[in-house]
Amino acid sequence: MGKYGGPGGGENEERKRSETVSANNGANFVMKLGAWAFTGSHSLFAEALHSFADVTNQLILAYGIHKSKQSADVVHPYGYTTMRYVSSLISGAMIFCVGAGLSIQHGISGLLGPTEVLPLYWAFYILGGSMITEGGTLLMAVHAIRKGAQEQQMSFTEYVFRGQDPSVNVVLLEDMAAVMGVAVAMGCMGLTSLTGSHIPDACGSCLIGGILAAVSGFIVYTNTAALVGKSIPQHRLEKINEQLERDVLIRAIYDVKGIDMGTGLVRYKAEVDFDGRELTRGYLDKQDLEVLLKEMQSLKTIDEVEAFMLKHGENIVDSLGAEVDRIETILKKSHPEIRHCDLEIL
Repeated sequence: MGKYGGPGGGENEERKRSETVSANNGANFVMKLGAWAFTGSHSLFAEALHSFADVTNQLILAYGIHKSKQSADVVHPYGYTTMRYVSSLISGAMIFCVGAGLSIQHGISGLLGPTEVLPLYWAFYILGGSMITEGGTLLMAVHAIRKGAQEQQMSFTEYVFRGQDPSVNVVLLEDMAAVMGVAVAMGCMGLTSLTGSHIPDACGSCLIGGILAAVSGFIVYTNTAALVGKSIPQHRLEKINEQLERDVLIRAIYDVKGIDMGTGLVRYKAEVDFDGRELTRGYLDKQDLEVLLKEMQSLKTIDEVEAFMLKHGENIVDSLGAEVDRIETILKKSHPEIRHCDLEIL
């Protein structure tokens, strides 16, 4: 499994990062909730909800990461790697339901029912501390995605949009939303402090809810596409096809599919047209042709001819199975991301 869930990283590194993010979000939630209880700021309430959603999401993602490492069994013969996408999808819905919906609702309530504006200056220190911690985890996520993108030979943007590592993508987007949300809260609270009007603070809660809704929509979209089953990038599929077509036994390949199973793993399937003459020539190269000729010359009856054909026909079919196994082994060795390789003989 990869760093923070992708190929090539360490499980300890992933766990440490998850613990760090969870601790930061938990501390931010407590501080923002306390500041909201003291000031009644609508923007602070939205930010407290945001941090609470982040803590909950980290728990959901941690379960998804743990479950995705479970070995394949009879019920799930292809393993549990897609559990990362399932947990990320639930996480996206959680952001929308808990963060976006309640933030917008609270902001609208603030606009319709104005309340007394209390001093907000000291709350800026809490938001400043939150900006530092959220920014730190954001940099960690950016670093992880850059390394993952390099391993997958993708650009940073392509890696994110294709949802190659859903758990890291969710953290990246959550932290981006958190940094933007803190900036919006500080700006709106600053306007409220300067003008004495409740409107900027209430609008800040709505804006934060809008940011969370946008992030939620992107997370739901990318993970839904992954769960439905999406192809690997065309250039990667062509590299696998080129190596398969170079084999002397293969005349052509049809109906090729390379499905992304999550976290860089691939299920590759192709219908293969084998060259029967090359296969037979390979079988004959392993036989003593003089002995084979004598055996053929000794055939006297139809039953003996039938037995001869059945014997060598079965051996050729067995050699075909061995050749398929050989080709699949070569593909997996040359392309380690291929977890399952299915070659169908035409």
